[in-house]
Amino acid sequence: MALFPSDNWFQALKEKLNSDERYAQIAAKWEGDMRFIIEPNGPLKDPMVAYLDLWHGKCRDAFLEVNPEARKPAFILKAPYDNFAKVVKGELDPMQALMTRKLSLSGNMAVLMRSVPTVLDFVRCCREVTTEIL
Repeated sequence: MALFPSDNWFQALKEKLNSDERYAQIAAKWEGDMRFIIEPNGPLKDPMVAYLDLWHGKCRDAFLEVNPEARKPAFILKAPYDNFAKVVKGELDPMQALMTRKLSLSGNMAVLMRSVPTVLDFVRCCREVTTEIL
């Protein structure tokens, strides 16, 4: 369990994704890495960028990025801190956040829409590793 957002949180999420049988089954066909760009607002004073390599129900890697230009992930999620925090706390549905542009997405939206159960279970895992919000 960890503080969102932090390097420890992304590491805890990686461990959760790799040990959660339900996620492994639901995300078995998922192929796509992603970048989180958390824009500063509220208590977050500096931007935070993290990378997750998600592949067939496992997280092969997760870390804070210092050089985001080094790789081109399949998906990029970008939003102010407050919107990410609301999703993690369960106050904002992730699909609604995407549709209302509270979270912006770069990547193949058709792939994401065919994978709604994977997205929702990924968010469940995010919520389960969060002990507190910044």
